[in-house]
Amino acid sequence: MHSKVEKILAQLNTVLLGKVTQTKLALVCLLADGHLLIEDLPGMGKTTLASTLAKTLGLNYQRVQFTSDMLPADIIGVSIFDPKRQMFSFHQGPVFNQVLLADEINRASPKTQSALLEAMEEKQVSVDGETYPLPSPFFVIATQNPLDQVGTFPLPESQLDRFMIRIKLGFPSREAEMQMLKHRQSNTSIEEVVTVDELKAMQLAVQEVEASDALLDYLIRLIAESRNGGLAVHPLSPRCSKTLLQASKAMAYINKRNYVIPEDVQAVFVAVTEHRLMGSQSEKIDNDAFSETILKRIDPLN
Repeated sequence: MHSKVEKILAQLNTVLLGKVTQTKLALVCLLADGHLLIEDLPGMGKTTLASTLAKTLGLNYQRVQFTSDMLPADIIGVSIFDPKRQMFSFHQGPVFNQVLLADEINRASPKTQSALLEAMEEKQVSVDGETYPLPSPFFVIATQNPLDQVGTFPLPESQLDRFMIRIKLGFPSREAEMQMLKHRQSNTSIEEVVTVDELKAMQLAVQEVEASDALLDYLIRLIAESRNGGLAVHPLSPRCSKTLLQASKAMAYINKRNYVIPEDVQAVFVAVTEHRLMGSQSEKIDNDAFSETILKRIDPLN
C-alpha cells in the first residue's frame, strides 16, 4: 500500500506545485479519518487541492459554494410532500456524498455552519425525527477565507474542533509560480489512484500503528502545556489528545513505519492544535506561535 501512498502524493504535488508539506498533511487527515480545513486568501489553490484529493482517492464528491443566504436544508436535504402518495419524502442534500467540498464555509451564517456538526461528528444527519446514515468513508473538506474579508462569519469553536487538521497554503515560490504559468495546470489529468476498499484498508492500517508509553507521555505533556500559564485562549481538550495521536499514527504510516516517533507528533502538532488553541481568533494570526511555543517548551526525551 505504501506505493499507493507515494502515487497519491505525487499526483497531488503535480497539481499543487511547491506545497509538499501541505499535501502530506492533507493526506494524513484523510487517512486518519478526519475532516480538513484549508484556510487562505482566494485564488491560492484551496478548492483545487480539495477536488484533487477526492478524485485521487476515488471518492464521489460534491462541491457546495457557501453563501450568506444558504440554509441548512441546502446541505442536509429537505422533506417534500408527495401529493400522489399523500406523504412526505426526504430528498437527500449534498452531504450524502463521500466527500463534501464546503467551499468558503465561513461565508455562510452560523446557523448553516452548525448544520454540519452532527454529520462531521457522528457520520449521520437527523431530519424530522428520522436519522439517516452518511456514506462510508465520509469527509468534509472545507475552504475558508481570512476573517477580515467582507462577508465572512467566524467558525464557532465547536465547529473548528470537528476539523482534525487546518492547513494554510500560502503564496507559491517564484519557481512554482513560473512553472504554473508555463503549463496549463487546469488541464492536468487526475487519475483515481486507489479504490474505496484500498482507502479503507489504509485507514485500518493507520489504526494498527503502535505508540509506546513513552510516546504517549510526550503527547500528554504537550497537551498539558496548553493548559498551563494561560498560554492559549482555549486549552486543548482530551478529544484533541486522541485526534493528535490518530494524526501522528497516519504520519508514521505515510513515512513507512508501524510505530510513532516524536518527529511524527511534531510534524502534525501545529496543524492539529493551532486552530483549537485560539479558536476563531486564530484567523487573525499569521503565524503558528502558540503551538510552536509549546513544542519548544516540551522535550520529548525528558
